[in-house]
Amino acid sequence: MEGRGGCWLVALPAIDGKEYVYRVYAPRDALLADLFWQAWHCHDESTLPRAWDLFDTAVIRHIG
Repeated sequence: MEGRGGCWLVALPAIDGKEYVYRVYAPRDALLADLFWQAWHCHDESTLPRAWDLFDTAVIRHIG
């Protein structure tokens, strides 16, 4: 998806009380749920503490 329209920041709260932020490249009209799952799967494949898999807990912001 990179280079096809924009950049989004997706912040995911985790069980350790921290918030992990991911940059997701996607079109401006991307579905927020798709952005969430892309960031969540990236986090889930890392060695970081587990992030909550609840869409309502994420903060998603378009940055350009």
